[in-house]
Amino acid sequence: MDWSPASIDRGNITGVNLILGALGPKRLELLRELVPTAATIAILINPNSPITDTHLELELAAARAIGQHVIVGSVGAERDLDAVFVMFAQQAAGALIVDDDPLFVSSREQLVALAARYALPTIYFSRFLATSGGLISYGPSVTDTYRRVGIYAGRILADAKPADLPVLQPTKFELMINLKTAKALGLSVPDKLLALADEVIE
Repeated sequence: MDWSPASIDRGNITGVNLILGALGPKRLELLRELVPTAATIAILINPNSPITDTHLELELAAARAIGQHVIVGSVGAERDLDAVFVMFAQQAAGALIVDDDPLFVSSREQLVALAARYALPTIYFSRFLATSGGLISYGPSVTDTYRRVGIYAGRILADAKPADLPVLQPTKFELMINLKTAKALGLSVPDKLLALADEVIE
């Protein structure tokens, strides 16, 4: 199913799109800068999401372009997380990309704990995972998104029609780095990444 803004019949729908598969390659780039020795990088996906295939294609294409070996783990429910991390360990994953999905936000405590237990450097899509103890996150700015949603809400209350308001794409992104987690993993964060970070958790 195509969930791109252009594909949606938006007679009564508008808003801000937060799920951006195009950020997957950027997360791969950031993770390789942080963990350049990772011979294998794992990607965690929710196979039940209609947008997963599009995200995964972009990530795999980016990995192929730079010769990065990747493995994919599928989790459709929180109870499956333990088993997929065992698989990652068995296949010697050196780092992990967590794909955009609400499931991984709701299960963030277990997800972050498993990444710590297996000493697996992980990049997430939301600041909520970095502030919960995750190593690094890169995604749309939550503050900017709420501001833009508020503007749209005001326009609709002033009688604007949703069909006349295009679905907005995020324009501001934030990079979060958790130095406490990096220290626990024995990682030295490059100065380049620290300089790029919007927030560093110490």
